[in-house]
Amino acid sequence: MAARKITKRWLFNNLGVILVILISLEIGFSMGIRAFYYNNVRAAIMAQANYVTNQLTDYSEDMSGNFSEQVRSLVENFKERNHMELMTVDLDRRVTFTSSGFEADSTIQTSDFDDAMSVGIGEFVGTINGENIMAITVASPVVDQQLAAMRFAVSLDRIDRQIVLLILIITLFGVAIIFFVIFSSSYFINSIVNPVGDVSVTARKIAQGDFNARLHKKNDDEIGELCDTINYMAEELSANEKMKNDFISSVSHELRTPLTAIKGWSETLADMGGEVDSELLGKGMRVITGETERLAQMVEELLDFSRLQNGRMQLVKEKLDLIAELSDAVLMFEERAKHENKQLIYEEPDQVALFFGDRNRLRQVFVNIIDNALKYSDSGDTVTVHAAVTGESIRISVADTGIGIKEAYLPKVKEKFFKANSTRRGSGIGLAVADEIITMHGGTLEITSKEGVGTKVTIVLPLAKN
Repeated sequence: MAARKITKRWLFNNLGVILVILISLEIGFSMGIRAFYYNNVRAAIMAQANYVTNQLTDYSEDMSGNFSEQVRSLVENFKERNHMELMTVDLDRRVTFTSSGFEADSTIQTSDFDDAMSVGIGEFVGTINGENIMAITVASPVVDQQLAAMRFAVSLDRIDRQIVLLILIITLFGVAIIFFVIFSSSYFINSIVNPVGDVSVTARKIAQGDFNARLHKKNDDEIGELCDTINYMAEELSANEKMKNDFISSVSHELRTPLTAIKGWSETLADMGGEVDSELLGKGMRVITGETERLAQMVEELLDFSRLQNGRMQLVKEKLDLIAELSDAVLMFEERAKHENKQLIYEEPDQVALFFGDRNRLRQVFVNIIDNALKYSDSGDTVTVHAAVTGESIRISVADTGIGIKEAYLPKVKEKFFKANSTRRGSGIGLAVADEIITMHGGTLEITSKEGVGTKVTIVLPLAKN
């Protein structure tokens, strides 16, 4: 459908313009040719009219001859009689002598005679008795009852045929141009319209979920670049679709694990009946509480991500001590680090770092990053949290000696749904949320890592001005 629309626009626009130009040129050429030929005929008649008028003047001044006989002899012996007819016309509009030799008994009814009598010369171009003629009438320098004007008439039929032939040649030439344009435009249709149709078909397949559909690049031009873009889009959509499916699978697993633990301990405690083991009860309640908190954290991450996607996350900013918030976040993980046989080192500056921001959101970022550092570290590894005030900003780094991240994954670790390691628990959206929160506070979050060596997350935030 799109190809047909482009073809129609091309026909109406390009071909239409060419047709208008050719028709205009043909009309202009036709009028020019006609004017050229008619002007030549007119010039030839006027040359003979001047000659005849001069002869009549000479005859009128020659008193030795008979003026009437001289005029008759001039007309009958008119040397151009094979090309034009010379007639003498009296005051009653009747033809008295003609160079053709036929009996002169006709009467001039055309307007050229009246014009000649009033202004000295008159012209008529039109059809008489089925023949197209040009007639020029010139007032006689000597006017008497039998001679008032000299009329010259030329048939235009042959000239008109010549004009028609030339117009026909030009028309055929224009038709040849049209056919050449149509023929040459087939390359345009094949190189642009057809590939656009292929792009439309492939894009429709991609829209329907076929992310394996690809376009074949034929030329290194704008259409080829469009094909590369469509193919790149399909690859990105395919990768995003895979990440989304992995995310759903991961979240489902992450939700299922605490729910299973809660359900199992709930059933165990319920089956105890009246015989309550206080130690077992305490252990079960701790598991249920811990897993419930874990579920709540995951749900909160999903809600935060939804707010970020819809642009509905709002920050409640206030002046706070950023070092104090970071210290509270580190304190939350000290017992966990000891329990998992991991060393948690915290290095903080002595000064206060005043910052204008959302207390809860910033603590959420610190908790998420420290949690990731512990999560992707093994027993015996070290997690170091370091904070330093430099000039008008504060730099906070969380470095671990854990499993690290593959170099190929580093550019994507802050993207939504992406998980660098699917063997560790997590939804894959924590870093994406953290990066957005830091950005909303005017800061930056950078990640450097080396597989098998460890990962370092660096946060830089501008301090509040006193």
